[in-house]
Amino acid sequence: MKKSILAGVIVLGLALAIVLAGCSSNQSQQQTATKSTIEAVKAKGELVVGTAPGYFPFEMVDKSGNIIGFDIDVAQEIAKQLGVKLKVERFSFDGLIPALQTGKIDMIIAGMTIRGDRALSVSFSDPYYVTGQVLMVSKKNPGVTSWKDLDVKGKSIGVSLGTTGAMLAKQLFKNAEVKDFDTLPDAALACSTGKVDGVVYDEPGIRVYVAQQSDTVYGVWNLMSDENLGIAVKKDDFSTLQWLKSFLQSYVGGAGYKAAVAKWFENMDWMKNVEIK
Repeated sequence: MKKSILAGVIVLGLALAIVLAGCSSNQSQQQTATKSTIEAVKAKGELVVGTAPGYFPFEMVDKSGNIIGFDIDVAQEIAKQLGVKLKVERFSFDGLIPALQTGKIDMIIAGMTIRGDRALSVSFSDPYYVTGQVLMVSKKNPGVTSWKDLDVKGKSIGVSLGTTGAMLAKQLFKNAEVKDFDTLPDAALACSTGKVDGVVYDEPGIRVYVAQQSDTVYGVWNLMSDENLGIAVKKDDFSTLQWLKSFLQSYVGGAGYKAAVAKWFENMDWMKNVEIK
């Protein structure tokens, strides 16, 4: 009887040990799976940021093939604060969120407007820049003072696929045809050559194109919307969001931020090094 009881105790102890080991393993796997982006970035010593060149002056490609712009300066400052290297990966705009979800990138910094539909898939930082949508018009359409002037049958409006401007245009324009283009440069080229009558896009990008192509296009500067741009991270990554909140509170409005705004939005010298179609 005693041997039977002792054997039972041993078996029970072994079973308990196996269960505890399994729980410990599951907890370890769960901790690894829930590691924040900030922790992972610091561990590997590199921050991988996804962006979509073509949104002037936030991100574009210079004549040497480098991705430059206001957003890249923001990304560089984040990497500096974390003490890691920065790697910038190029995607189409509508490919950025899938890239983040599948772990190809750590963050999206691409002039992305904070929107409810996007927040179902990613989490956003506090705004780091405020902008709005405006209309660029081909000079084949003189006298346009509002988007409503182009909302007539036979007119066409170019938009960049997946952007807030594309969504807004498709909501507002009931009579004109809204045409999708892969990037702002593609849509802007279509406007400057008269293939579309107008383009809806963020004000900073439109201002750059109007400055470059003033002989063929002009801007209608009354904002069609007000929008906040945010940094996107994996859904519910609260540790990373808290870090970004602290970072932006110290960075936005500071000397480095003001210098970047002046460099990219006020001083247009950078345009000499960028191919603008």
